[in-house]
Amino acid sequence: MEAIANVIAKINSLAWGPPMLVLILGVGLFLSIGLKFMPILKLGAGFRLMWQGRTGAGEEGEIPPFQALMTALSATVGTGNIAGVATAVFLGGPGALFWMWLTALVGMATKYSEAVLAVRYREVDERGAHVGGPMYYIRNGLGVKWAWLGVLFAIFGAVAGFGIGNTVQANSVADVLATNFGLAHWLSGVILMILVGLVLIGGIKRIGHVASALVPFMAISYLLAGLLVLAINAAQIPMALELVFTHAFSPIAAQGGFAGAAIWAAIRFGVARGIFSNEAGLGSAPIAHAAAQTKNPVTQGMVAMLGTFIDTIIICSITGLVIITSGTWTTGTEGASLTSLAFADALPGVGNYVVAIALAIFAFTTILGWSFYGERCIEFLFGVKAIVPYRVLWVAAIYFGATSELNFVWLLADTLNALMAVPNLIALALLSPVVFKLTRDHFEQQRQSGG
Repeated sequence: MEAIANVIAKINSLAWGPPMLVLILGVGLFLSIGLKFMPILKLGAGFRLMWQGRTGAGEEGEIPPFQALMTALSATVGTGNIAGVATAVFLGGPGALFWMWLTALVGMATKYSEAVLAVRYREVDERGAHVGGPMYYIRNGLGVKWAWLGVLFAIFGAVAGFGIGNTVQANSVADVLATNFGLAHWLSGVILMILVGLVLIGGIKRIGHVASALVPFMAISYLLAGLLVLAINAAQIPMALELVFTHAFSPIAAQGGFAGAAIWAAIRFGVARGIFSNEAGLGSAPIAHAAAQTKNPVTQGMVAMLGTFIDTIIICSITGLVIITSGTWTTGTEGASLTSLAFADALPGVGNYVVAIALAIFAFTTILGWSFYGERCIEFLFGVKAIVPYRVLWVAAIYFGATSELNFVWLLADTLNALMAVPNLIALALLSPVVFKLTRDHFEQQRQSGG
């Protein structure tokens, strides 16, 4: 295992080196400028479309636009928001939170563009289901000569799901339940396997229903608990914000259990954990948005971009500020345990349980959302006949994740993230003229109709 971990660590250092960070932020910034910062300026309109999209109005697709967003959010709102933010602050210092914010702001344009292309180039499979995502917009948008890139994405997506969307989530759930409730890791794994298996039988429609019920409830509950902690720590908020902005551009010295971090660490872990959390640029979310009941790529793109805003600008910020205002980031604790410690510091006897329950539910919905992504990738590669075997393997992997080494699982997921992003970011750059034209035409038509 140690030899495998060393090999993956070397791949990871290359995959998350300067070229990857430039590619992720560069493509996001390029799309933001090309869209004239529309995703940020039209944020309010996006929320209105999300609310109106609670029903599909009888249009083609599998699930209403709102459920498509909730399915995408179910896959993104997970351990990245609780353990991932804590890991970023632990390794990169408070400045890492600033780079998470920056990644999210340009990531809104990335997520918007992904969903626009997913709806524009989606197909109907032999079961009559609408399927789409990077592998389809690469093949249908870029043509046959680029088909290999779509295959590459589908391979990375099918495999990456077992890291970011399965074993990492199961591992974090088992760890936090063992710490707070004394539940054995293997038992957590078995319970998760049963619950996930029951939902997967119903396919995307059942996933959409479960996600649209659980995600809003748990996200709002977690936010309320976080705001309560910040109210208690209100006097420390100005200092926390100063630390975030100061150490985004300057090294931070060792103090207490914190080992110290260079500026590069803040950037590297802020961007990496930001992408791990909101998945902008990975190409995962557009797989869910391709199933939306809509004929308009632009309106679905505007709904999709909210996923990045909600995930990182709202939920991750709450986690990060709770950790920094509590002062627990200097204790040497890391991962979900650091977030639990920060909440418990302000809410003794209660805070750690809030985090434990939130993480368990977030991770459960993430496993559901990513199972759908993996299915679509495997269907693209081998057809619908491969879906059932993939589901069986998916459920079995949950037990492995719940009982394996945390550091190795995080490393593997982080590496697969980067590999998955490359084909998608290349496609986004090459297909950007399509996104820009569809967006211009949509808003021009809206102006002419007086909308």
